[in-house]
Amino acid sequence: MKKVRIGFIGVGGMAEGHLKTLRKVEAAEITAVFDINEARARQIAKEYDATAYESSEKLMDSGQVDAIFICTPPFARDSIEEAAAKRGIHLLAEKPIGLSLEEARRKEKIIRDSGIIHSSGYCLRYLDTVQKAKQYLAGKQIDMILAYRLGGMPGVPWWRVMERSGGQLVEMATHQVDLIRYMAGDFRDVQAIYARRHIHRVHPEATVPDVGVVSFTLQSGAVGTISNTCLSRHLGRGEVELFGHDFYVSVNGKSLRIVDDEQRLEETTDVDFVFEQDRAFVEAVRTGRRELVLGDYSEAVATLAATLAANESAAERGMEAAPLIAAADEPLNP
Repeated sequence: MKKVRIGFIGVGGMAEGHLKTLRKVEAAEITAVFDINEARARQIAKEYDATAYESSEKLMDSGQVDAIFICTPPFARDSIEEAAAKRGIHLLAEKPIGLSLEEARRKEKIIRDSGIIHSSGYCLRYLDTVQKAKQYLAGKQIDMILAYRLGGMPGVPWWRVMERSGGQLVEMATHQVDLIRYMAGDFRDVQAIYARRHIHRVHPEATVPDVGVVSFTLQSGAVGTISNTCLSRHLGRGEVELFGHDFYVSVNGKSLRIVDDEQRLEETTDVDFVFEQDRAFVEAVRTGRRELVLGDYSEAVATLAATLAANESAAERGMEAAPLIAAADEPLNP
């Protein structure tokens, strides 16, 4: 296979980054697009010399695609993945891969059984700094993890509805959750507290929390927290810090810091991680070397499981946590 013919299902903002990136990937050829916004699909098709199709099924039945990029919002996945798998079409599914763990696991089995190459949108795994951190941490006992995803809120209305986006942990801070899994191992249990502190003043219809804290343990016994907010307009931060008794590691965007008894390493990278992710997927499809994919669909399912477990924990508590100390005029029960 000289060129990998690629179709896009969903050509909104998320897809645009991939579309521009794939122009730089020599082995990639964008041949087909579909979006429920027909005008947008026609515009993208014209720009990339592709064909716009009336449905995802017609795109996949066209005979013009070897692989697809699924870039629809998480609430609009329907049966796209299994339809591709049953047709032998390789796929890259953007994160999060859905909002139902049961559905994601059902799709995962179909995908795995089909034998297709599959990837997901966890692009930070492709940073060389992340690879160096992972290599450094191999065999070390990680005792505590602090992670953050702080920043503003996406402008699309569906994002503010919990049933459509899953909230910030599922839709954005999922990258930090995935890095924790990739560098430190799988989660064992999670507990979460969420609240709506400001979002309802600007968007009364919003059902997503705008602040949240997750406490967790890993299978290794390490403990940690993930703090996230979408109301921070003046500070953005996406970091994972890992502590052992004789080392400290920080992955902060494209920056890496490692401190131990023998070194104080600080470096940044200029690696385009979306390019590396897309090139790896295309090359995996072209050559059959599925090991080039660092975050496949099954990995995405495991990351989704952790974020949905946190949402479930927060829902059980409710948006407002119960007070731990009684008011001054209310004596504590004996």
